[in-house]
Amino acid sequence: MSDYTAAGGHGAVPTTGVPSDERGARRSQPLWEVFVRSRRGLSHTHVGSLHAPDAHMALRNARDLYTRRQEGVSIWVVAAADVVASSPDEKDAFFDPAGDKPYRHPTFYDVPEGLTHL
Repeated sequence: MSDYTAAGGHGAVPTTGVPSDERGARRSQPLWEVFVRSRRGLSHTHVGSLHAPDAHMALRNARDLYTRRQEGVSIWVVAAADVVASSPDEKDAFFDPAGDKPYRHPTFYDVPEGLTHL
């Protein structure tokens, strides 16, 4: 067996000393979600994902991959395993408690006549 492989079209990649699981398959690196803020005052926007061994390498790889043309002023990387999200299938049950609070909707309030800005 060769100590190098060109699998995936990435050129010669060393295969000896690469951590593997019990079955001998190469263990993949953690997945990181990347958020970039394009200008000061704007929100961070999810731009994609990448694999990296740790947070510092994920940040550097995100900079190289998602801000090549200096599109951003700030980058966040978050381990995908740490992201907790609601399921779209549970939308009705999850958001139902907000339905019985009409005071949260702008239709509950009377807007004075002549008011142009809130």
